[in-house]
Amino acid sequence: MDGELQEHYVDLLEAGRRLGIHPGSVRRIVKNGKLPAFRFGGKWLIEADKLEMFKSTYRPYRGAPRKLL
Repeated sequence: MDGELQEHYVDLLEAGRRLGIHPGSVRRIVKNGKLPAFRFGGKWLIEADKLEMFKSTYRPYRGAPRKLL
């Protein structure tokens, strides 16, 4: 990403790293409307300050443990 964009916006990969979850989970949160983002150049971008606000209230949901065969 461009230097100035990097200061103000993060992509799904970086958002996932900051939240401690998979980027696919971030995409699902965005698509559910819980975290505002927009597409630019084929990537989802999230405002860094909005991500930090979201992070302060976000509690990751851990699914039920899977049974091993």
